[in-house]
This record gives sequence, C-alpha cells and structure tokens, in this order.
Amino acid sequence: MAKIQAIRGMNDILPDQTPVWQYVESTVRKVLAQYGYQEIRMPIVEQTELFKRSIGEVTDIVEKEMYTFDDRNGDSLTLRPEGTAGCVRAAEEHGLLFNQTRRLWYTGPMFRHERPQKGRYRQFHQIGVECFGMAGPDIDAELLVLTARLWAAFGLEDHASLEINSIGTSESRKVYRDALVSYLEQFRDQLDEDSKRRLTTNPLRILDSKDPQTRKLLEGAPSLSEYPDDESQRHFEQLKALLDAAGVTYTVNPALVRGLDYYGKTVFEWVTQSLGAQGTICAGGRYDGLVEQLGGKSTVAVGFAMGLERLILLLETLGLVPDEVNNAADIYVTAMGDPVIASAMAVADRLRNELPGRVVVTHCGGGSFKSQMKKADRSGARYAVILGENELANGTAGLKPLRDDQPQQDVPQADLARVLAELV
Repeated sequence: MAKIQAIRGMNDILPDQTPVWQYVESTVRKVLAQYGYQEIRMPIVEQTELFKRSIGEVTDIVEKEMYTFDDRNGDSLTLRPEGTAGCVRAAEEHGLLFNQTRRLWYTGPMFRHERPQKGRYRQFHQIGVECFGMAGPDIDAELLVLTARLWAAFGLEDHASLEINSIGTSESRKVYRDALVSYLEQFRDQLDEDSKRRLTTNPLRILDSKDPQTRKLLEGAPSLSEYPDDESQRHFEQLKALLDAAGVTYTVNPALVRGLDYYGKTVFEWVTQSLGAQGTICAGGRYDGLVEQLGGKSTVAVGFAMGLERLILLLETLGLVPDEVNNAADIYVTAMGDPVIASAMAVADRLRNELPGRVVVTHCGGGSFKSQMKKADRSGARYAVILGENELANGTAGLKPLRDDQPQQDVPQADLARVLAELV
C-alpha cells in the first residue's frame, strides 16, 4: 500500500525546526507586548463571502488562489487566505470596535493555491497586526517604528528597508484608474497576459507587473502621485515627518499599491535584498473603509502582516539564528539497571525543580551503558548524570562531561544541583 504524503506546498515543521519558529514567535510577541497589543485568535475557516467582499472578487486571490468548498449544509466556506478580513469580522461581531480604539495581533496558518517555491507555500504562516479607531498618521508611524524595533531585535536592521506610498482615497484612485486605463489602452497588444486581464478588472495591479515589456510601458504612464487628494497628502506628509523624527529611514515608492482592494492612503512594505525575488518580509497599510464594507459602523483602521516562513528563511540565510536556539538537552540522566529507574526519575525531577530553565532528559527504555551514553551524546546535553546500583547505595551520582575531555567525577546527590548550576 502506497504511503500517504503531505499535500504539495503544505509542509511539516519538524522537531529540529520548531525551536527557530518558537524563537521568532516569542520575539515578536515580546515586542508587541511592549507596545500594548492584545492577541486575538480567529477560526481558519470563514464564509467565502467575507473574502469576496473584503479582498475583491476580481483579485488573483479570490479568482484563482482560495481553497473554497461547500460544507454539508451547502454553505460556501473558505480556508482563510489572509487574516485582516477575519480579524475585522471577529472584532465587529463581538463589539470590540464601536467608539473604541484597539491594537490587536494574531498568528496562524493561511492558505492560497499558488505554485510552491522557496519562501512561498500553499499553507503559510503569518503574524498580523491590526489597529482600529485611530485616524491620524501617528498610529501608522507607530506600526513602522514597531517593525523597525523588531528588525533590530533580530539583528536585521541592515537587511530590511522600508518603502512607503500614499494611494489616496477611493475617489482619487478612481480618477487615477481612469487615466491609467486610458494610457494603457494604447498599448494593449504589448501588455503581458495578466496585465491585459487586469486592465478591465484591477488596473492598479498592473503597476506591480514584473514583465519587462510592461515595466517599460509603465515608465510613461501617469503616476498615482499626480492624483492626490488633500486629505491623503496631508496625512502622508505628517507620516513622513514622524518617521524622520523617529529616525526610521524610508523610500517613497510611487509604484507601491498593494494587492488587496481594501487599502487606501498609507501603504508600505519592508523589503530585503537577501532573498532574491521573494523580497517582501512585511507589508500593510490603511484600510479605513473595510469595517463599514463588511457591515459595521465606519471605523478607521491600519495594519500589517509578515510571513513567518520568509522571515525565518532570511534569518537562516544570514546566519542570525542565535546558537542557543536549539532542541538540545542540558543534562541527561541515565539509569543503569531496573532497580535504579525510580531513583533516576526522582533525581531528574529534583534537578528540574532546582534548576528551572534547564532541560533535563531522563533516559527511558533500558539498554547497556554504551547505548545509554550514545543517546546522551545525541541529545546534545553537556553533562550526563550516571546512576547505577553502586551510586544508589552510596548516595552519589557520576557526572560525565559530554562536550570536552574532562574526567568524570562522583558527586553527592544532595550537591548535584549546586554543582550543575555552576556548569550549565
């Protein structure tokens, strides 16, 4: 019978990989806690209509990438392709938004049916941050200062650069959209196939095209910056002033538009040159109309999401994962013979009580001295505690270094924790 394997693009995260994930997640959690952000947890399955209304029916995500199915009641459900819509739905449904400000964050898997490649998978994990009820550029700036602090915590400050833009209100974008379409229609036959389709569905996404011929044509296209509304322009100028005051370096990228329909005013991306084509490690912007669009009362909002797979890949590529981030044990307690097992387990538990934060592994499954020491070595532990019938009778334990050539010593069991505290 053939073995069943994981679905293509949906990867297992194995025990030797999870310490890096835990390190990244805990670091982000600490930084967010410093700024007063609260965690929210949403289901991974939502009504399909939620994403059609928020992301936009003529986006690539809704048209080609969502995992959508009918349940037994005939309802159309979708595995979430992104987190913002679900967060808005949950916050509105539970009364978290009306006449309130909120700083929320979440983490978990997202799903898109894309061609799997390094740093981009069909099941991928994001950390998302969403802020509600704050209209000024100060909260936009806080998010960018926060992410700059996060890159510093990871040692990435020289490997992540910020690009920002203002895409105006929906009204100003409509005027620009008409001008862009009018320009590109002259060159329809020269556009790549995706851009031809977007010309009638989502023309602003053409600005993101990677096709060389289309990029060349866009050099003569009208710029979004030529169609600003006064409100968005003031907001953007104030944001830049706040970033300057905070010492956050940025580049204004007029071609930056983001791929989801709900964005307006500020949009931004943190990008890196260290991962080739998969250069975006964090992206977001304002979405002041989304709450109302999904049936709630008008509520201003801004947020971002970062992909964990890509962030971890960047840290590993640059060698920035700390050495102490591993699965290694600190101490491995052996039991030489059945009469010693209960005592070995008791010794190990006393060490856990007296050495909090140290990893103490108790050998289970029996075996010879040689086989137990091999397992002790493979555990990564720095010291093995050796307990046999002689040690049990004498109230001692053998303490054997596993990472250098120092001799084994006998230590009274009562002194074991104190001695190990100085060594590990």
